[in-house]
Amino acid sequence: MRLEVNLPNILLMILTTFILSLVLVPICKKLAFHIGAIDYPNKRRLNKVPMPTIGGLAVFISFLIGYMIFGRGTTEMISILIASFIILLVGLIDDIKPISAKYQLLGQIFAVLIIILYGQITIDDITILGAHLVFPTPLNYLITLIFMLGIINAIDLSDGMDGLSSGISIIYFLTIVIIATLIGGGKLGNMDTTIAILMIGSLLGFLIYNFPPAKIYIGDSGSNFVGLMVATTALYGFKLTTFTSLLIPLAILATPIIDVIFSIIRRSLKKQNPFTNPDKEHLHHQLLKMKFSTKTSLLIIYTINLCFSGVSILYALGDINYALTLYFALMVIFLFIVLKTDILFPKRKKDKKK
Repeated sequence: MRLEVNLPNILLMILTTFILSLVLVPICKKLAFHIGAIDYPNKRRLNKVPMPTIGGLAVFISFLIGYMIFGRGTTEMISILIASFIILLVGLIDDIKPISAKYQLLGQIFAVLIIILYGQITIDDITILGAHLVFPTPLNYLITLIFMLGIINAIDLSDGMDGLSSGISIIYFLTIVIIATLIGGGKLGNMDTTIAILMIGSLLGFLIYNFPPAKIYIGDSGSNFVGLMVATTALYGFKLTTFTSLLIPLAILATPIIDVIFSIIRRSLKKQNPFTNPDKEHLHHQLLKMKFSTKTSLLIIYTINLCFSGVSILYALGDINYALTLYFALMVIFLFIVLKTDILFPKRKKDKKK
């Protein structure tokens, strides 16, 4: 079934994957308790009760069925589906019985290399500040690998609060579709926008159960899969000029990317391995420390992401100077607020007066 990509059919694609996800999430919830894919409360977790953690399986199956109905088979898409299955499988194993970070990273690298080597989806050139850089093979492979791994792990590390990673990703995919619609309807038929449309429905169905108070988590299987889809659409959209610059997807993902950068700096300052020492100092934790509720903290982060997405749409439409000014202003405000927290340096408690 191959539809002309217009508004009614976009809504049909979203509705189809939304219903599939809505039906599959409760099934995955029961399956999680059966196979032991449970997140038990601990000092680092925010959940107070055991929580099933394979909601991402429902997102993956919903997306897969949706693509089988509405998508078309290409070498690039086959490579993405194979990579998705691998990264999902590694995540499922971790959800059932936690594995070390190095094995998770190896699974991610293997999945991304399939997209790079078999799908031939790579960053071959880029323009920065007027300078055009061309990356010969195998340098383009290395840059693509680092780019995709960075985004996958940014999405994965943002999965620390009910509704966070799924909501951020929905905003990202929705922005892709809006940009593709505004700069040329023909671009809506591209692989990146088809993936984005199907992911919106799949994630919305899951978010119904994951919005605070969550009834199920997306798990490492889901966060890694969603991260892979975000990374792939960012890269493929850039190659097909849905994105006129890699700045656009990076700006839309500003909050999770900055959070990861701060996390690496913070743990390095503490002389900890930045990739194997999880903590409770991420942006969402900082908002909770400021006595915001989970829902309010979530909506604050959504709002920040929507602001960056709005400016990214202006950039894509050609208002580059205006957009860059707004980007800079947003970034300054965001960093000023964030650095007022103890996301990098613990605030010293004032000495009590005797």
